[in-house]
Amino acid sequence: MSTLALAGLLREAAPALDAALGGRVQVDLAPTRTLEARIRAGERADAAILTAEAVAALSAENILDGMTARPLAHSRVGLAVKAGAPHPDISTVDALRRLLLAVPTLCYSRAGASGIFFAGLIERLGIAAEVNAKAIVIPQGFTAEKLVSGEAAIAFQQISELMEVPGIEIVGALPEGAQTVAVFSGATFAGAPEGADLLDAVARACTPAALRAKGLDAPG
Repeated sequence: MSTLALAGLLREAAPALDAALGGRVQVDLAPTRTLEARIRAGERADAAILTAEAVAALSAENILDGMTARPLAHSRVGLAVKAGAPHPDISTVDALRRLLLAVPTLCYSRAGASGIFFAGLIERLGIAAEVNAKAIVIPQGFTAEKLVSGEAAIAFQQISELMEVPGIEIVGALPEGAQTVAVFSGATFAGAPEGADLLDAVARACTPAALRAKGLDAPG
């Protein structure tokens, strides 16, 4: 079970993971908050990749094996537009605030780590009511799909998730002061010894080069 932020990396690593484990690795992708709820409702797998906070919480509840927890990737929130559209100025917090007030439509995700952060950001900027009045807030999935469909002018999400949608262009990461670095960690489920080999294989796939290619950074 994995957060969407590592979707691209896990897709490309699938042949290596299958070869290392001698069978097909099945990956269930969803936002961390969605996966947390499903896990607490009783769903299980061999391993999970979630925010470090979620891994810690589920380990404290003895659902995940905290002894196996390890950071796999760091991720930043970015902004994207439809391919060919002008790139707005997001170089400063003030520029980003002006954009959010001026743009006709935007999209963010309700359940993902980036969407939770973004909802808090617009509250801190004092523009939550104005922004949410014109925002498309998807329950989960890739926000940039709303750019391709023409429903939104800009989209916010983890850069690695924006990169999964063809037909868009990433303007860049949000500026310091309006940015967060999410740490995604992996851990095995308690009582799932098969998860150790799987988690080791995933960790080997998270090389600095592979992470950079998918808009992520190596932990450390």
